[in-house]
Amino acid sequence: MAVQEWESMNISSASHLRRVVTDGSDRGAWFRARARGITATDVAKLSTPRSIDAAAWEKLHGSGFAGNAYTRHGTEREPEIAAWVLAEHGIEPSQALFHAEEDLRHLATPDGLVLRADGNLELAEIKTTNKPWRTIPRNYLRQVWWQQYVLGAERTLMVWERHENFVPVGDPECRWVDRDENEIAKLVNLAGQLIDTLIARAR
Repeated sequence: MAVQEWESMNISSASHLRRVVTDGSDRGAWFRARARGITATDVAKLSTPRSIDAAAWEKLHGSGFAGNAYTRHGTEREPEIAAWVLAEHGIEPSQALFHAEEDLRHLATPDGLVLRADGNLELAEIKTTNKPWRTIPRNYLRQVWWQQYVLGAERTLMVWERHENFVPVGDPECRWVDRDENEIAKLVNLAGQLIDTLIARAR
């Protein structure tokens, strides 16, 4: 992305539906759009100055990671888990990429979303794991908080399915994660530092 694009993209909009960048049906367009901003996947890695440098290098040069057996399993299982989320919690699956209300560079693709009758937006995030979780891993929480910020959501249903040798073990497990303004503020600050680093390196 050119320096001018990183520096100038700001917008205000009233509804998350007016902030759809791409609906996700064209995966090529989805990947290209994600590369032009800071996503939940990017933010999940941000915690230290060194992590910001590493994330900037990856945004500019690519990660070289093409997936493995674990990511393929997650991709294969996601539609089945999403169907469970819809049946049990009424959250529709989604592949759409959204931008934040105030900054076009801030992007997120939640795995599911629903606008409840009371006007509150709720999200879903789906993971697969070969380990039992006592708590939600911190990097996944950063993803969730970033998505809540971008979409304007009040809470997210984190859903995970455990497997042994890629065979699912029981039904998915889930836990609600409430919006946390303090954590969101930290992530927005870190994303700003990442954007500043990208601008400096693109000059």
